[in-house]
Amino acid sequence: MATLKHIASKNSDYTAIEAYLIYQHDAFTGKQLLDEHGKPKLRDSYLLDTLECGDFSFATACLLANRKYGKNTQHGDIKSHQYIISFDPRDAADNGLTMEKAQALGLKFCEENFPGHPAIVCTHPDGHNHSGNIHVHIVIGSIRTREVERKPYMQKPRDWREGMKHSSTAQTMRHLRVEVMELCEGAGLYQIDLLNGSKERVSEAEYWARRRGQLKLDRENAALTAAGQPPQQKKFETVKDTLRKQISSVLYRTTSFEDFSDRLMQQYGIAVKESRGCLSYLPAGRTKFIRAKHLGDKFEKELVLAALKENAERTIQFKPDRIGRLVDIQAKLKQGKGIGYERWAKKHNLKAMSQTLILLQEKGLLNEDALDQRITELDTKFHESLAVVKDLEGRMKANKELRYQVAAYTSTKNITQQLKTAKRPAAFEEQHRAELTAHRAAAAYLKANNITKLPSPKKLEAEYAQLASEKAKFYEQYKEAKEELLKLKTAKQNVASFFREEEPAQQER
Repeated sequence: MATLKHIASKNSDYTAIEAYLIYQHDAFTGKQLLDEHGKPKLRDSYLLDTLECGDFSFATACLLANRKYGKNTQHGDIKSHQYIISFDPRDAADNGLTMEKAQALGLKFCEENFPGHPAIVCTHPDGHNHSGNIHVHIVIGSIRTREVERKPYMQKPRDWREGMKHSSTAQTMRHLRVEVMELCEGAGLYQIDLLNGSKERVSEAEYWARRRGQLKLDRENAALTAAGQPPQQKKFETVKDTLRKQISSVLYRTTSFEDFSDRLMQQYGIAVKESRGCLSYLPAGRTKFIRAKHLGDKFEKELVLAALKENAERTIQFKPDRIGRLVDIQAKLKQGKGIGYERWAKKHNLKAMSQTLILLQEKGLLNEDALDQRITELDTKFHESLAVVKDLEGRMKANKELRYQVAAYTSTKNITQQLKTAKRPAAFEEQHRAELTAHRAAAAYLKANNITKLPSPKKLEAEYAQLASEKAKFYEQYKEAKEELLKLKTAKQNVASFFREEEPAQQER
């Protein structure tokens, strides 16, 4: 499942790029981490090579190119481009991917796609989120120092001529994504379709906003837990996260674009507009619209209309199973409804009453007492199943929370032990603040729940699977009872309404 990310840099300090690759940096501030002597700390493991730099360092090669061709003299000029190929964490165990193999793949990728550019290729064994994914940084100077052979994907002279600057266009990114997919296929690694986007698109800025927000929320929750107060929110959401959730909740319950836009405004105060065939959304409290392409593919016009069409077809498909309620025609006419509405209502009532009689005949409930008895049975079954489902959901939630806290406690225990023996405890705690906060929060949770011995993660997972299986069984009973109960209640109301209307008509006759 290799992914490709591009970062353009306007930083004229080329040495900072190499320093970032070989020294440890804080994931949030970007500052170098220092050891007890105040010197930058090297990364635990990395592989680094340069290409097209001659006898010079990468920084010197880039500066000489700038001077030779008179480029990158302005502050706003893009000085370098960084492409990051992140491999699937499973590739190491399943497909034998090593740092050496990843470095070789990165060098090959750089030689074939960025010829003529001074470049650094550096492989790291893990990402900042500690998922265990081997990834390769490919950093190129923006200026090509020699003319190269023109290849089929090169469309403009800047793609092959000497002294021209690299441009990462949409067409270039599409070509590079195809190259990454073919690279993984040739190496026998996991891969995904990089050309068709994702249902939810998260930018670099939003990703780090999530990380910072979650870290702040974890600290606040840890303080609440230590004070004996339950946290109100455990997962941080950005404005775009909330917007995605709100749009999705409306999208799958509407059948037309007008209904879709009206419900968004009524329920959440979200305005929708279309410009040049693209949708944009304006959440309440903002003055600038957010384009659908910044939220994800499923929020764009084409897929929104497709979802609405599917909803409409599904509604039509299941409509025969429904029983319509009888309309009180006289009450509607008193409210000012016209002759056209009266004609429609009579047809509707005739159809609804025929559906009611068919249902009662199929169920053998033409007797009023039998109907009332069946409704009572279903109501009891409905509430009993619902109570069991709610109980199982609560136990599943508690199980999930316990598994999370046990994992957090176990994974950060060694950090707390290192703190006890650290020569500079204050500096160590600042460096590992997130891990220590998570450990203390987990310890407080375990203490509050009187857990002195950590349960086995495998047993907790097995217990969760058992609870989920039981929930599925009772939820099916609850769903069936609810559907039949609603139909029979509607049928009973229709019968009562029908006879109420028949009595005045008979008296008149």
